[in-house]
Amino acid sequence: MIYSRILLIVGGGIAAYKACELVRLIRKAGMGVRCVVTEGGREFVTPMTLAALSENRVFTSLFDLTDETEMGHIQLSREVDLVVVCPATADLLAKMAAGIADDLATTLLLATDKPVLAVPAMNVRMWEHAATRRNVERLRGDGVVVMEPDEGEMACGEFGAGRLPEPEAILAEIHRHLPSTHSEPVEGRAEGPSLAKQVSATRQFARPLQSLPGKHIIVTAGPTYEPIDPVRYLANRSSGRQGFAIAEALAALGARVTLVAGPVSLHTPPGVTRVDVETAREMAEAVDAALPADAAILVAAVADWRAEAAPAKIKKGDRGPPALALVENPDILASLAASPQRPALLVGFAAETCDVIAHARAKLARKGCDWIVANDVSGDVMGGDANTVHLVSAEGVESWEEQPKIVVARKLADRIARALMARAARP
Repeated sequence: MIYSRILLIVGGGIAAYKACELVRLIRKAGMGVRCVVTEGGREFVTPMTLAALSENRVFTSLFDLTDETEMGHIQLSREVDLVVVCPATADLLAKMAAGIADDLATTLLLATDKPVLAVPAMNVRMWEHAATRRNVERLRGDGVVVMEPDEGEMACGEFGAGRLPEPEAILAEIHRHLPSTHSEPVEGRAEGPSLAKQVSATRQFARPLQSLPGKHIIVTAGPTYEPIDPVRYLANRSSGRQGFAIAEALAALGARVTLVAGPVSLHTPPGVTRVDVETAREMAEAVDAALPADAAILVAAVADWRAEAAPAKIKKGDRGPPALALVENPDILASLAASPQRPALLVGFAAETCDVIAHARAKLARKGCDWIVANDVSGDVMGGDANTVHLVSAEGVESWEEQPKIVVARKLADRIARALMARAARP
C-alpha cells in the first residue's frame, strides 16, 4: 500500500477551528493524519473532535506518549511524510526559529527529519512586525516552507494580511510538498479503520514526478464578464478554483502552463504564466496568442452571449426595462478544435444542471474535442471546494466520486500526462 501520512500540529488562535476541516480534507484525499494540539490550541478545538475526524489518537503532551522510554516523540516526528503546523501563531513561529523545545509540538519540530510546512495565522500587525518577518526568513533559510497568509477581515476587526488560508489551499500546498515516494504503513500501527478503503484512491498519485517536461499546456479558468454598460455586466458564478487547481497540478508535473484567467481573486499557482482577461473575446484572443500548445484544457465558464454595451449607465425610465440585444460570443473550444494549430489533446468542460452525461456526449461530438469533463452545477459546486465529474470521451464515460477540487485536478493532470506520453510514443 502506498499512501501519505501527515503530522498536523495545531497551534493556538481562533483560526484553529479550520484545522478540523483540513483534517477532513486530508482524509478525503486518502492520506493518514495524526494530530498534536498545543495548550493554546486546546482553547479553540478539542482533541476529541480531531480524534474523531482523523480516526487516530490525538497527542497534547510529552507525557501522552506511553512509550516515551523508547523516545516516542522521536518516533512520532519521523514516521510521517510531512509535518504541517496549522495555524502557526507568531509565538510558535518564534519558538521554531529559535529552536526552543519546551512542549510536545516544539520538541517534535526540533526532532523531525521530515519536511515542515508552516501555515501562519495572526493579527496583521503581528505578521508585519519586524520580529515575525525575521523569524519567517530564518525558518525559510532553514528549509521550512512558510505559506503566505491570506488578506481580509480578521476576528479582531482589523483588515490585512494574516488570515489563515482556506483549507483547500493548504491541502494543495501539502500535495506540492509531499515527497515523491510515499512511505509504507508501519506494521502493527493502526491508521484508522476506514483508511484502508481510501488507499486505492491514492494509487493515482504514485506517479513519476516531472512527467510533462517540455510540454506547453493552455488552461482557461474562471468566468467572463460581458459589460452591459460601464457599471453592469453579464456573468456567472464560476470561482475559477477548479481551473487554477488544474493549472497548478500540471505545472507540478513539469509542464509550461499558460493560465488564461477570467476576473477572479485567486493567487497565481507557482510556476504558471497567468494572463488576465475579462470578456469572452479577450479570452479567445489570449488563447490564440498562447498557441502553439501540446494540450489545451478549457475549464472557464465562458459566457455564450454578450450585449452591445451602452456608452453610459442605463437609467430607469417610464418605458420599463431596457431591451438587451444579445450577440453570440466566439466558441473558443470549437474554434480551437478546427484550428490548424489544434493541440494534440483538447479538453473541454461542461457545467450542466440536468442530463449531465447526455449533454456532455452531445457537446463532445459537436465541439470536436477529445474529452469533455462534465459536472452537475445545480448544487454548490461553483464556488465550492469539492467536485463530482464525469470524464467523457469516444471510449466511454468514467465517473469519479466527489472529491476536493485539488484531488480532481491531480487525477486529471495524471490522465493528461499519460495521454500525451501515449501520443508521443505512437510511430
